[in-house]
Amino acid sequence: MPTFLRCAIRWMSYPLVFGGSAAFMIWALYTGVPSWPTTPLVAAVGLLVIAGLERLQPFREAWLEDHQDTTTDLLHMLVNLSVIQFTAEILAKLGDAVPASVRLFPIESPLWLQLVLVAAVLDLSLYAMHRISHRVHWLWRFHMIHHSAERLYWMNGERRHPLHAALMAGPGLVVLLASGAPSAVVATWFGILTVHLAFQHSNLDYSLGWLRHLLGVAEIHRWHHKRDFEDAQVNFGEFLTVWDRLFGTFYDSSGKLGEAEVGLHEKDYPKNYFEQLIDPLRQTSARPAGHDYSLKDE
Repeated sequence: MPTFLRCAIRWMSYPLVFGGSAAFMIWALYTGVPSWPTTPLVAAVGLLVIAGLERLQPFREAWLEDHQDTTTDLLHMLVNLSVIQFTAEILAKLGDAVPASVRLFPIESPLWLQLVLVAAVLDLSLYAMHRISHRVHWLWRFHMIHHSAERLYWMNGERRHPLHAALMAGPGLVVLLASGAPSAVVATWFGILTVHLAFQHSNLDYSLGWLRHLLGVAEIHRWHHKRDFEDAQVNFGEFLTVWDRLFGTFYDSSGKLGEAEVGLHEKDYPKNYFEQLIDPLRQTSARPAGHDYSLKDE
């Protein structure tokens, strides 16, 4: 591949694909185009472009190969995006019904500001629940599914137990529901986040330069998935790194992953989708409260 094309993919893929997808979704929000099915369709196009770019310029060639996980990850993605979309729609519709007299969400503000507020609330919820899931035993059992991936690529962002996916976004959605946030704004942000998470877990050799200090992109997040986890309990942010910085869990791991493996120490963790759904319910061993539930098989 010509050097200029490699350089273009490395530096322009995120701005063009993520930026273009986000811009189209925001345009639809401003013009009143229904979020369904517009937002999911735009997100789907973004995901397919990322999948294609991985083939052109992978971060690791070995991660292009199927690890007996493609079908499982596809099911995770389809189920979780449906669950999140359904949950967001129901809760946001309830938010639309909040009487104006008790509505706290500033619906008279510009749409861009409303979108920023929704993003901040949901991102904080995701950060908090993500970090807690590494410390509370029963939550970790559900979150293990996400860390069980032995390669990182575009579908890993949605490799989650559906119950855990709902729990991750739940606190933020409840706050937005109670405050009366408009459903269209919430749906737009979830669509934007879907494309970002595909980039965050992608096997694409791309970079944002100094912007990695602001956004939770792959060159920062891959470290979080290291199999040797002792120094990987960092970079929990889903979109912004501001929460990691505020709470002392940010680590600039750009260029430091080397040949480190990702995944769990548990070599026998199930690869089948339905077995992964059942596995957290079978784990009943008790561990002390406050233990650092990391990726090591104890």
